[in-house]
Amino acid sequence: MKVIKDFKEYQILAMSNGYKFENWNGVILKRPDPQIIWEDKIIDNVDATYKRSSKGGGSWDISNRKLKDVWQIHYDDLTFNLKLMGFKHTGLFPEQAYNWKMLKHKIAKEKREIKVLNLFAYTGAASIAALKAGAKVVHVDASAGMVQWAKENVKSSNLADCPIRFIVDDVVKFVKREIRRNNKYDIILMDPPSFGRGSKKEVWNIEKDLYNLVLLCKELLSDDPLLFLINSYTTGLSKQVLENILTKVISKKYKGFIVSDELGLKMENSPMILPCGIFARWEKEKYDD
Repeated sequence: MKVIKDFKEYQILAMSNGYKFENWNGVILKRPDPQIIWEDKIIDNVDATYKRSSKGGGSWDISNRKLKDVWQIHYDDLTFNLKLMGFKHTGLFPEQAYNWKMLKHKIAKEKREIKVLNLFAYTGAASIAALKAGAKVVHVDASAGMVQWAKENVKSSNLADCPIRFIVDDVVKFVKREIRRNNKYDIILMDPPSFGRGSKKEVWNIEKDLYNLVLLCKELLSDDPLLFLINSYTTGLSKQVLENILTKVISKKYKGFIVSDELGLKMENSPMILPCGIFARWEKEKYDD
């Protein structure tokens, strides 16, 4: 497991009875996590708690009335805007810091222009990391709201003048158009949801659609690609499955290495680690982490 230990402005303070207590740069949140099935200490004073509804979904109970609608958090030289979203999220997944660092390292090593395609790109953390390292980025997400949030993050990181295109579209449709245009990328990133809908209500199901998407994306890789990364938070989907897809599709055409693992976050002042999703990547050169 790749465990994030150097995110100075984010910490898990406690985990107990289905909840994690987190410090997001001075804002203390209590959020549900189904993997926390043990009892332990809790934090009494929190700024906001996400409470699930018996009818599905949930809402935030804000204890601190002075809590800002938007606040910022920093990792290394990256800046992100945080908000309390309707489905318990804040717009950032701190465990992905492992991938941000890996991505920046691979891009910075190259002495040529690197083109990055970020699919299901959400609020743009990976896009920002790639921009910071000097790449040209195409950022694609079906949600106009998430793309606007990504633009705000790019601006907050002082990267507004850097080469990035923001696309609001269904990922599969966009990839097919890029194939017809004969556009190529050196790095392809994707963080597909379990289920979703495109900009025109296209249905996405990761179990049915992921393999075919990777097949399509293979046609977008350049003659000398660096990286193909798949992240997943889908319950029951093994990292070995992601590795198998990359082995079957990408390794058939390109020489390189395939790595898969879990991501995790360490609790402060404790040996406890919270599992936080999986990844698999094909890479031209092995990343020494």
